[in-house]
Amino acid sequence: MQETLPPSGPAAVTLRDVARAAKVSVSTASRALAGGLTSRATEQRLQRIATEMGYRPNTLARGLKTRSSRLVGLVVHNLTNASFRVLAEVVQQRLRAAGYQAILCITADDPEQEAATIATLSDQRVDGLIICPTGRNGAQLAALERAGVPVTCVVRRDEGTRLETVLAADPEGAYAGTQHLIGLGHRRIGLIVGRQETTSGRERLSGYRRALEEAGIGFDPSLVHAGRYAPETGLAGCRQLLDRDDRPSALFVANHESALGVLRGLAERDILVPEQLSLLCYEDMPGFAWQRPAISVVDSGAEAMAELAADRLLQRLRGEGGSRAAPEYRIGARLIERQSCRRLEA
Repeated sequence: MQETLPPSGPAAVTLRDVARAAKVSVSTASRALAGGLTSRATEQRLQRIATEMGYRPNTLARGLKTRSSRLVGLVVHNLTNASFRVLAEVVQQRLRAAGYQAILCITADDPEQEAATIATLSDQRVDGLIICPTGRNGAQLAALERAGVPVTCVVRRDEGTRLETVLAADPEGAYAGTQHLIGLGHRRIGLIVGRQETTSGRERLSGYRRALEEAGIGFDPSLVHAGRYAPETGLAGCRQLLDRDDRPSALFVANHESALGVLRGLAERDILVPEQLSLLCYEDMPGFAWQRPAISVVDSGAEAMAELAADRLLQRLRGEGGSRAAPEYRIGARLIERQSCRRLEA
């Protein structure tokens, strides 16, 4: 009895099929699909034809041949932070347009999770890495650089290494925010800020202190609550400051994740903003403009940071500007005045 075999499925579309349909050479088709042609119109035409034909490149085989995975790691602490969401969206779009795929990884600002994530990305042979570092795994990041994998840090610097870094102008932003409150007549200004071993936490505190000192206001460490950027930190700091007999007349929250906890703390005590307390936050997010009253912020320029981080990494992946460049770039912060801060009556 003769065995009847099931019909085989349609043959996979090959690169040669795409090249034949587009009437170009196989090498031209290959470069076009990898984003390597000088003619953007030709690239787009080849990519459209490949999509219509259902062509899927064998990335494993291509990686073994070219030693390029076309994968880039993007490592952030969470997606609660609006700045990290903007970073993920912008970087993913920029990488995809350049023929790369982003691998998004979440570490919860945990050094152990970050170390495991970096090791996994290294095992996957990523071509590059954009990371908001915890500051505890610089040796791993430096090892990637030595292996020829460009690393761009964003939002925070890794203090133990010389890695290319894109930061907000945190000292200037915190200075401008504190100066704004001082200009409204506030002299007791509470600050909820990040851990001092992080770039952002340390620099935002320094900007706050400089504004106080220039105004002749003594720095009171008891008005500062530091911790991980999280709603729990904001809630704890808000409760601590409001429990004081000499509570501050204004509160500067140096991160919008902590600000979520502060808003809960103010609601618990039925504190009216700005009638009973002026509130200023660092980092903007859509909800702040929708609040009633709308919350004044120091905007750290998340989109501009994301664009610059993507620019720098892509330039280095193309071999432009040196493979071991380690400069630091700053994006200017700006004050956005809304309705949550009022002038303190003398």
